[in-house]
Amino acid sequence: MTPPQLVVHRDKELMAQAAAARLITRIVDAQASRGHASVVLTGGRNGNGLLAALAAAPARDAVDWARLDLWWGDERFLPEGDPERNVTQAREALLDAVPLDPARVHAMPASDGPYGDDADAAAAGYAAELAAAAGPEDHGPVPAFDVLMLGVGPDTHVASLFPELPAVRETERTVVGVHGAPKPPPVRVSLTLPAIRAAREVWLLAAGEDKAEAAAIALSGAGEIQAPAAGAYGRSRTLWLLDAAAASRLPRALYPQASA
Repeated sequence: MTPPQLVVHRDKELMAQAAAARLITRIVDAQASRGHASVVLTGGRNGNGLLAALAAAPARDAVDWARLDLWWGDERFLPEGDPERNVTQAREALLDAVPLDPARVHAMPASDGPYGDDADAAAAGYAAELAAAAGPEDHGPVPAFDVLMLGVGPDTHVASLFPELPAVRETERTVVGVHGAPKPPPVRVSLTLPAIRAAREVWLLAAGEDKAEAAAIALSGAGEIQAPAAGAYGRSRTLWLLDAAAASRLPRALYPQASA
């Protein structure tokens, strides 16, 4: 387990812009070293804010978009094109504006897709897609993603892993169907903690006063069953990207002075 690093920005807009710049750099470095890169996207206001900032960044053209694999950490199990689906929001924020290879955009199945309304079958299908993309160098059933991003919920959930629910307890499968989620919609598909921990870097995004308590709990040594964000970490780096409001309940000793 890698100890988390914290970066605190003045406000959510600056956080989104700085995170977008950081992501561009990480993708470019990975493409320079291996010829390709892989990123796991997250939804929610902070994930979409980052994508919108990336779309507006002049440096976005430094990325070779055709050599980038995109995956998702979770998805609302709704029909294709539903405005609440993470992939729909990501397309609006960024993906439709950059020259991606459609074959490398790995959206999670929709509820009107090949698995119908069976979220568990959809999860198994996505797990098989991840396994097919994993190479011998990945040493496991999912690719070693360069960056896996997660929004942190006010209840400390990440992806669609909610406190105390069965999905956060999963230790074998890489993708699961989630039923009875405490926030709508109740049915979702999510990566599990073992899949999340396969990433080289895990970035946790938290902005706003409503995330302050969650950040404080997750970074205080809480258990992952009660605070799923506490169990999200990368192989080589775990990075918490926060704004000042979300960091307001953290001891100042945990992070340097907030960015301007």
